[in-house]
Amino acid sequence: MKSLLPLSLVLAGLATGCALENLDSTDQSLVGSNYVAQGDSYASGTGTREYYDSGCQRSNFSYAKLLSAQKGLNLSHVACSGARIPDVRANQLSALSASTNLVTISIGGNDAGFSSVITQCAKPWPFTCTGDITNARNFITNTLPGQLDSLYTDIHTRAPNAQVIVVGYPRLFNGEECNLLARISPDEQSSLNSVADLLATKTAAIAAAHGFDFVDPRTPFNTHRICDDVEWLNGLSNPVGESYHPNRLGHSAFTDLIAAKL
Repeated sequence: MKSLLPLSLVLAGLATGCALENLDSTDQSLVGSNYVAQGDSYASGTGTREYYDSGCQRSNFSYAKLLSAQKGLNLSHVACSGARIPDVRANQLSALSASTNLVTISIGGNDAGFSSVITQCAKPWPFTCTGDITNARNFITNTLPGQLDSLYTDIHTRAPNAQVIVVGYPRLFNGEECNLLARISPDEQSSLNSVADLLATKTAAIAAAHGFDFVDPRTPFNTHRICDDVEWLNGLSNPVGESYHPNRLGHSAFTDLIAAKL
C-alpha cells in the first residue's frame, strides 16, 4: 500500500492535469470565433440603462457583449429592441455566413404582443387584459411555431457551420404587488407567467427539431423575478421602455447560461 499510494497520487495528478489541459484547450478553441447575436430587446440589452446604439438599444452590458468579452469572440451584435421575426429576416440574417461559428437568438415575444399585453394588464380597473392574454396564447399556439420553423431553417442555411443557441424568456412575476403604479394582480401575473411557459415550450420544441440548443432561463430566474429581494428583471421603470427586461444582473445570468451550452 505504501508503494501504491504515491503512484495513485501521481496518476490522479496526471489525470487532473489532462482534464485541465483539455478544458483550457476547449476554451482557447473559442477565441476568435465569429459570433452573431440576433433577436429583440432581450438580446440587444434593453433594461441595462446604458447603450452604445440608442436606436436599437444595444448595450455593452448585454449578454452578447459579456459573452464575447469572456470567450474572446468576434461579435456582430445585430439584435434590436422591438424586433419581430420579419425584422430579423429583413435586417439581421445578412450578418450570417458559412464562417459564422456561433449564433444566439431571442425572438418571438414581440410577435406574440407580449409587451402590449403587459401594458394592458398594468392599467387600473376597469381595464382588463384577459382578451389580450387569450390572443397571445392563440398566436403562440397556432402561428408562431410555423414562423420560427421557417426562420430557423433560414438561419441554418445561411450559417451551416454554426452552433445555434435559442435564448428563451423568463417568467417575470412572483405573485407580489410591489409597485402600485403597475396594478398587475396576482391572478394576472399567474396568467402572464403561464404565457411565458407556453412560449418556452413551443420555442424549445422547434429549436430541438432543428438541432439547436435552447437556453431556458425560467428556473434560474425563479427567485430573481420582479419584486424578489434580488431582482434580475426590472419592474415598472422610468423610462418605461426599461420595464420588464433583464437588468445587468439578469444579463450576467444569461451569459452564464449561454456559456454552459458552448
